[in-house]
Amino acid sequence: MSKTFTETYQPNKEESSRQAFVGTLKKCVNGALEQKIHALYEEKLLPEYTEQHGKPPESRAEAKSLFEKEHLFQLWGSAVYTSQDLLWETVGDTVDRILESAEQRASEIDASDNKLGSLSLNQELELPEPIGSTEIHRQPGGYFFDSEKNGLTSPLLYYGTIQLYTAAKGFSTGKTKDTFGGHAMAQLITQRFPDTKPTRILDMGCGIGALTRGLKEFWPEAEVHGLDLSGPFMRCAHMMAEDSQLEMHFHQLDAAKTGFENNSFDLIVSQILFHETWDEKLVEIMQEVKRLLSPGGVFFNIDVPYQPDRIGIPSQVTNDWQVINNGEPFWTGFVDTNIDAALAKAGFDEQERFTDYQAAGGNNSYFLFGAQVAP
Repeated sequence: MSKTFTETYQPNKEESSRQAFVGTLKKCVNGALEQKIHALYEEKLLPEYTEQHGKPPESRAEAKSLFEKEHLFQLWGSAVYTSQDLLWETVGDTVDRILESAEQRASEIDASDNKLGSLSLNQELELPEPIGSTEIHRQPGGYFFDSEKNGLTSPLLYYGTIQLYTAAKGFSTGKTKDTFGGHAMAQLITQRFPDTKPTRILDMGCGIGALTRGLKEFWPEAEVHGLDLSGPFMRCAHMMAEDSQLEMHFHQLDAAKTGFENNSFDLIVSQILFHETWDEKLVEIMQEVKRLLSPGGVFFNIDVPYQPDRIGIPSQVTNDWQVINNGEPFWTGFVDTNIDAALAKAGFDEQERFTDYQAAGGNNSYFLFGAQVAP
């Protein structure tokens, strides 16, 4: 047997050094440099605008032009864009080097008669637009690209960025399990719904399945499924689950049209799925969830907490810049959406649905939303 996927994906010394530099650069750009933009607004832009208009800006649309003429903002934008280029370049070096070994491991699992779980790929799946042709996070080729059908280039690139960010935030990628997010979500669910004992779980937009595997570890007796539009991501998720000796089931499916039977899951989750889609699709996915949940079932989501009523004008403007220039095309559309109204439109009653914020250490927080259907 060849090495497992996580044993295979190990940057060498030179790659680790370059990736550490990129991680530090991103921390500086998104931290100290962005804070200087906030200070510039408070000390200069806000007073000047208020003096001229007799009131402060009420929205990012009113304030954008103030920032765009400032050299500091231009420097920040250039640094953000360049650091994203460097991210994909440095991670790409590792991917190019280990791709053949990763493909060998995946092929071994594909051919094995002793698989614990299952993988269902749909070569004919029509990718909904505009996401089908969008390079989320400016990942080269997007989440669906590969030189061969369902090869591993795109999920390896994605996995590499997770490793880079984990290291940059001070965690040891060698000792920190990538499934900790699934454990954290499960704990949030049990805190809010202490009687929940899921037997069949669905993770929508599961990517390479790290969160999904965490849910399986937390509820080992549950039957756990993950779905995503990306065939390459699903093949990678299946490989990692088998390497972890976890019986799980991955499907290349559209979350708005899954084909699963009515009332077939008692827990449906997502993490950062909905800010990667658009208004019409968002409601369609929620309607599908409503159909799939069994009586008493829970729908639970974690996403970005950047709603305009919670963050200041400088953050709204920098987030808007990311949407236009840096591969976050649906971000501001999501945070401008009334999620409670979307849940209602999908058919969840007022007493069933919830929207909330959960502290996550420091100044960070989660945006939590979903529903528990009536028993």
